[in-house]
Amino acid sequence: MNISIRKAEHSDLDSIITFQVAMAWETEQYKLDRETVLKGVNAVFNNDKLGVYYVALIGERVVGSLLTTYEWSDWRNGTVLWIQSVFVDLTHRKKGVYGALYNHVKTAVSSDRSLKGIRLYVDESNINAMEVYTRLGMNGEHYRVFEWMKD
Repeated sequence: MNISIRKAEHSDLDSIITFQVAMAWETEQYKLDRETVLKGVNAVFNNDKLGVYYVALIGERVVGSLLTTYEWSDWRNGTVLWIQSVFVDLTHRKKGVYGALYNHVKTAVSSDRSLKGIRLYVDESNINAMEVYTRLGMNGEHYRVFEWMKD
């Protein structure tokens, strides 16, 4: 199966929104407001300082996406990319789609001296995702994420 990765374009907006709504429901049974997600995704498209979306394609069909955002690291004097909003279409899981997306980001980080690494967070109950991340060489040994979020 030939999987290609590219920076998302505005024409990918509907796919990304659909993926985000589906992911929130699948992982947390949380119903996202589609209009709010539309505004959030558009904000990234309109301001690359917020992040960058990447999409995975099989042929012309978008089958997965992720968002990278930025964390400044004073320890490393550089930027760490956070992978967020990962989603792979159900019919294309376990076919290397996320691996292709991850390797695309990892290659970009490896070739840019200002980028120091990659982080992501995962729900502790998402065993399948953690197995994939481990297989790709990531580890979850150092940090645990705490949060406070307004509704």
